[in-house]
Amino acid sequence: MERIIECVPNFSEGRDMRVIEAIVEAIQKGGKGIGNGIKVLDIDPGEATNRTVVTFVGSPEAVVEAAFCGVRKAGELIDMRQHHGAHPRSGATDVLPLVPVSGITLDECAKLARTLAERIFRELGIPCYCYEAAAFTAKRKNLAVCRAGEYEALPEKIADPERKPDFGPDSFNDTVARCGAINVGARDFLIAVNFNLNTTSTRRANAIAFDVREKGRPKREGDPVTGKIVKDSNGNTVMIPGTLKGCKAIGWYIDEYGIAQVSMNITDIGATPLHTAFDEVCRAAAARGIRVTGTEIVGLVPKKVLVDAGKHYLAKQQRSLGIPEEEIIRIAVKSMGLDDLKPFKPEEKVIEYLMGADDPSKERLVGLSCRQFARETASESVAPGGGSVAAYAGALGAALATMVANLSAHKPGWDSRWKEFSDQAEQGQSLMDELLKLVDEDTAAFNRVMEAIRLPKGSEEERAAREKAIEEANTYAAEVPLKTLRTVTKVFPLLKYVAEQGNPGSVSDAGVGAAAALCSAIGAELNVRINAKSLSDRQTADRLTEEASSLLAAAVESQKEILSIVDSRI
Repeated sequence: MERIIECVPNFSEGRDMRVIEAIVEAIQKGGKGIGNGIKVLDIDPGEATNRTVVTFVGSPEAVVEAAFCGVRKAGELIDMRQHHGAHPRSGATDVLPLVPVSGITLDECAKLARTLAERIFRELGIPCYCYEAAAFTAKRKNLAVCRAGEYEALPEKIADPERKPDFGPDSFNDTVARCGAINVGARDFLIAVNFNLNTTSTRRANAIAFDVREKGRPKREGDPVTGKIVKDSNGNTVMIPGTLKGCKAIGWYIDEYGIAQVSMNITDIGATPLHTAFDEVCRAAAARGIRVTGTEIVGLVPKKVLVDAGKHYLAKQQRSLGIPEEEIIRIAVKSMGLDDLKPFKPEEKVIEYLMGADDPSKERLVGLSCRQFARETASESVAPGGGSVAAYAGALGAALATMVANLSAHKPGWDSRWKEFSDQAEQGQSLMDELLKLVDEDTAAFNRVMEAIRLPKGSEEERAAREKAIEEANTYAAEVPLKTLRTVTKVFPLLKYVAEQGNPGSVSDAGVGAAAALCSAIGAELNVRINAKSLSDRQTADRLTEEASSLLAAAVESQKEILSIVDSRI
């Protein structure tokens, strides 16, 4: 899984587009050339607030560097002594949150945020408070505490040991006067979502929102709507909590659609996934005689949000979860009515798709049709060759195992066993995806060898560099088919299980899967040997070939065992 984080800095300039464009350009240049770089997804300036929100995503390293460059440029161009706007603010860069999207945890983002804050002060002299998950104290988890008093309060806050920045100077200097202070944090991904109702009543929508939001509604004496609000001994309103943790919600009427909605921000998607919120709003609405007709996601979501939702609804139907990702997402879209008001296009709403993390163009071979792949293999070019074909054969073996598991999960009369076979199908789907990636990786490994061979060799230094590059490329070229062999070895237990326990009408498919998997293992072992043969480091070569030989021997025995089971059931 590719590691991706989101950054949503708020800059204290919403009116001068030249300044905004310069800051965004600095962000883009800062993240360029680091991994896959960063991608700016949204730029949202506000004139009244005199504030611009920029949203960009990328690898953690690229995002952190891009954020630093954006902060530096904002500090150069924005003078907080001249700033006025409707929104609270404490610096030229006001807030700088890092948000985990995929392949990285919130704790890891918190560590990155603290390191970034320390660097900003060390290199730029701009003081930083760390908030939410990056906070050093419980009190500073709340952004409002860090930003209290805004820019104008910084001289006294810096002088106060209890309120001074986590990283900052001992006194209010010229840099602080110009740039202010930054609130650097880490938080979970926030989902902004509206639930469509078959009513025009804002009051009914609000009632549903109060039922479910974490804050709930005020407790009243007598009538729950018009009764006197109950206060505690300190004069604070007593609240009746709602049912959803980490959720804020209100009801409103939308002229454009002619319906009322429950508008919600899910601030803790770990505690309340999107599908949980949808189900609970449906329950609360039904209790008031109202139906949820669909869902509108505002902005973008991580892919996991939709995949988890699709799997949730498949499980409720007692259907196998071991199906392709795009089908799982389609189930999520239909189950929550994401296409109720307008077409829902995952490629425009899912962060990983916008980032190109799942870009088919990176998979040149597996993106071909069966006919095209065969013709490409048959051409005069030396790649794709046996290594890619071996990986593809393994993927077909895993695909057949997955198919038998899925057919077994949905077999009439076997409903009580759907979860058993769904688990097998999920394993098969994962192994198939892994082997498909190795189809292109094997060809890429071969191309790397060719590139090393073409390196110049005119001088002693060039020859030494070329020999080193060739050795590294050949090692990689042997390691890739070994990865194929290791992966396809995991397919055999799955094939054995579905051959023994699965739908008897599909047992022959398990046998064909075993044949394909063995073909993959044999081909991969051959490619390990021929590439290891070119290595100067014989110790590494022997280690690779010995492991490959052992895995192949086990694969041969596994295939014999599976075919014996298949024969007994036909």
